Amino acid sequence: MRATSVPVDSATLSLFPQARMSDAYRLVVKEPLDAPSAAGRMFGRVPRWIRALMAMRNRLVAPFGLKTGRDKITSPSRRIGIFPVIAEAPERVVLGLDDRHLDFRVAIDVMRLGGARSEVTATTLVCPHNRLGRAYLAIVLPFHRVIVPVMLAQAAKA
Repeated sequence: MRATSVPVDSATLSLFPQARMSDAYRLVVKEPLDAPSAAGRMFGRVPRWIRALMAMRNRLVAPFGLKTGRDKITSPSRRIGIFPVIAEAPERVVLGLDDRHLDFRVAIDVMRLGGARSEVTATTLVCPHNRLGRAYLAIVLPFHRVIVPVMLAQAAKA
């Protein structure tokens, strides 16, 4: 099973209308899942090479004062992986973070298909705020396009 790129639907875009970058990837898994479970699988078991890339990213951005995932969140909130949960329901989980260079949201949507299958869609929405945000986005976007389908495939692994 491979994740495929799909158009971002207008309902998901409406979650974060200020987004300037959006993409979505979809995968069918051979079991019934809900969105919190799919998100937990995706962000709870990060492949080693992605963890290494994130550690390098964190070292590189720390001097600029950007959030690294180890930062304290001022309000108590639930997290899935390193990301704070913004909204959670059986069919959709929205994760995200606001920073001075950009804000982003990741929506994990699950739709039950016939039989014991589920369609899982991961949508990323990003709003850069300044030159640093636009430069950061340009640098990470090629990695993002490789990493998101790999992370989405984690949802298919029990």
